[in-house]
Amino acid sequence: MPQILMIEDDPLIVAPVKRALANIGFEVWTAYDGEKGLSVALEQQPNLVILDILLPVMDGWAVCKGLRARSTVPILMLTALGEEVDRILGLELGADDYLAKPFSTRELIARVKALLRRVELDMGSLAQTHRIKVRDLEIDLDKRQTLKSGKLLDLRYKEFELLSLLMANAGEVVTRAEIFDKVWGTDWLGDMRTLDVHIRWLREKIEADAGNPDYIQTVRGVGYRFSAT
Repeated sequence: MPQILMIEDDPLIVAPVKRALANIGFEVWTAYDGEKGLSVALEQQPNLVILDILLPVMDGWAVCKGLRARSTVPILMLTALGEEVDRILGLELGADDYLAKPFSTRELIARVKALLRRVELDMGSLAQTHRIKVRDLEIDLDKRQTLKSGKLLDLRYKEFELLSLLMANAGEVVTRAEIFDKVWGTDWLGDMRTLDVHIRWLREKIEADAGNPDYIQTVRGVGYRFSAT
């Protein structure tokens, strides 16, 4: 039974969400302040975290940052309606998806299922490869480690999957549709700009000059290509 931790201080939101998730077979834990939520998440290691931003003691930003320092658990962030800055900051801190309040429990369940499905799915043929090496970058799929010139890089969960896909197809254009299908899933319901954000993060970590990328090249109107030379 998948375990979900909901870190939210509003009981009027917690109660119906917890009931709806329990009705379809999820075990739901709750925490009503950020500090407690972070502690439970790190100790109990749930399959997914639903995280509000405005929390007592420790806000959602700090919780997200604390989780990402030690865990790759999928994070679904709850944001205020229309607050784009909240969504972008959440992605930059490592959240996997976001949902604006007010929301329907049906949409929340759809997003939860989509995130869990992405974690369960492997990278197809990549799982048989174990290691991918292109130029001075090397990926160990079993250990989920990325090395550049022998130096270990710190990549988020989705960054790792995205880079693995691009490197496995080095020299070829991977379309945006293919990337969303294989990294985020065909049932992705979030902002399409999340791909561009993740590409920017990767470039900042692997490129000598992120503004003039050498490894990850943009093919306008189509997608991205990892340069093999």
